[in-house]
Amino acid sequence: MGDASADRAMRSFLASIQVGDVRSGVVAAIARSEVAIARSEVAVTLDGFADRPLGVVGPLDVSWQRRRADAAVVGQRITAEVLSVDVEEGRVCLSMAATENPELWAFLKRLRYGQRLTGTVATIESFGVFVTLDEGPDHPVYPGVGFITYPELSWRRFEAVSEVVEVGQPVYCEFLQFDTWNGEARLSLRATQPDPFLWFVDDIAVGQRLTGQVTKVLPFGVFVRVAEDVEGLVHLPELSADPGRAPEDVVQVGEELTVVVTDIDRERRRLSLSLRQA
Repeated sequence: MGDASADRAMRSFLASIQVGDVRSGVVAAIARSEVAIARSEVAVTLDGFADRPLGVVGPLDVSWQRRRADAAVVGQRITAEVLSVDVEEGRVCLSMAATENPELWAFLKRLRYGQRLTGTVATIESFGVFVTLDEGPDHPVYPGVGFITYPELSWRRFEAVSEVVEVGQPVYCEFLQFDTWNGEARLSLRATQPDPFLWFVDDIAVGQRLTGQVTKVLPFGVFVRVAEDVEGLVHLPELSADPGRAPEDVVQVGEELTVVVTDIDRERRRLSLSLRQA
């Protein structure tokens, strides 16, 4: 009966909690990661239920400003927002970052996939581009709330980011997701532009001959530009009737080729070509 009574009490307590509620409690334990000590799961004894810790703050939801092991310590009182409630597991997922930066958290939560946002390129890093948004609060750590990874900058391949954007440039982007680990709005610049690949392949078919210029020679094949911002790949077996020949012995960068379309993968945006069949 004791266990059944405790289970009913737990379920009753959890039923009173809603996603979005702000709850307080005391850090009961911290499970350190063997890989990265800063990525630790925090167990929390919530106010109103002292029998055992029901609250859990995941490693991505502890803090946007502090990435150290002392972002939370045993015995510390915390306030966090409820992300989810699992009655069967007896688990309440919490975010301390939400209450650490409530204005920014509320702003990011309001954004929806596909929403268009404007801003200015703040900095260009080796891992992506930070964007200062025209609307919304500043970020407590980074130079901009918006962030664009390199693949989301443009539909076409580029060697340097300066070919696409530069610091101080106004940009019009599409919202992809709320990155709760960094407190960022992940954005896409290319999503606001027509996809040249899909536009091009709508007018071609497997077996069709195309003319293009070799843009890159690699051990597994060569890339051929068959239209502006559209490239296809000639895999090594389709490059020559002699399988022993290296790609650089068959074609050179800048060479004009006539190729045959062997496959069109719209979902993965891949165009397969054959020089041998041409």
